[in-house]
Amino acid sequence: MGLQSYNLRNMLKRRIQKSIQDNLFKGKAIVVYGPRQVGKTTLMKQIIRNNKNKNCLYLNCENFSVQENLKILEAKKIKEYFNNANLVVLDEAQVLKNPGGIIKLMVDTYPKIQILATGSSSFDLENKLGEPLVGRAYYYKLYPLSVEEILLNKEDLDVEEILKYGLYPEVFFSKNKEEDINNISSGYLLKDILSFEGIKKSDVLIKLLKLLALQIGNEVSFNEIARNLSVDKKTVEKYIDILEKCFIVFKVQGLSRNLRKEISKNVKIYFYDLGIRNSLILNYNEINKRNDAGGLWENFCILERMKYREYNNIKANIYFWRTYTQKEIDYIEERDGKFFTYEIKWGKGKIVNPTEFINTYNNSQFEVINKENYLNFIS
Repeated sequence: MGLQSYNLRNMLKRRIQKSIQDNLFKGKAIVVYGPRQVGKTTLMKQIIRNNKNKNCLYLNCENFSVQENLKILEAKKIKEYFNNANLVVLDEAQVLKNPGGIIKLMVDTYPKIQILATGSSSFDLENKLGEPLVGRAYYYKLYPLSVEEILLNKEDLDVEEILKYGLYPEVFFSKNKEEDINNISSGYLLKDILSFEGIKKSDVLIKLLKLLALQIGNEVSFNEIARNLSVDKKTVEKYIDILEKCFIVFKVQGLSRNLRKEISKNVKIYFYDLGIRNSLILNYNEINKRNDAGGLWENFCILERMKYREYNNIKANIYFWRTYTQKEIDYIEERDGKFFTYEIKWGKGKIVNPTEFINTYNNSQFEVINKENYLNFIS
């Protein structure tokens, strides 16, 4: 990465930054979790720079000496190790022996010391912190960059580049996007996944990822995948659960409430970053030369909508809908007792209004999302 790209990445304002700043020194810890390389460390260092009037301390918990100094749960000794700092960052806190116990102890004993903890998804920090931090912390998820963040920072928006290379900050600002996304995919994410307890068949996991990548935008049957991989359905479910905890993929369930012919057994699986998806199948072709453009566009719109809802605190249940007679809706949000339904179109194919759905679910409305209006949907 060149110096200019490095500086741009470090100056970029993230959507959750203001909320974190507003919640500092309120007697609670702040926990930021998400996959590696999405900018958690950069965000923490920005917050430190913005609080120069405070005595700040940054600790990389992957450093063995940090782990050794935080092994013993004694508040006074930990405070001494913090060297009178009143804002302390515990970066990659999941590697500590007892991160939840440490943070709980310090919040309860020294509430004027602001603790900020980050963790990669590799050990599911939220679960490892667990019960001790109930009522003692504000939680934030940090994703790869969002379109909303790109627009807020007045950066150029090239959607076709995003569909190919995704939105990891390092990749977005890079002149060698293909090389960098391949490095992130193989060097960080796959190692993180394979470090999970219970991953006994790494070759099966890699094959599973490639199968999911090839089925982007389509319904997925766990039974069918199990047959293709020559494993049982429980193994497929377990591995997909791990991929979700690692922020590699997320599931959308089928909606089935009223009609017998509604299909609800299968799910759709999308990727948190399209660059990672494309790296798995080594396909960085131009969009107009691909047969998966529609699936990429659907994944992109649903993913960016998820980031937008998360960062703007819009609560919704999400689904897709299909019947045995091949009537379908790409994406549905259930909000405030209403169904908001969306057809997501890359090309200019025929649009069919979901009359059967609207007649069945009276409290619903329908909209088409395309290249002309998608920004209203995701920013």
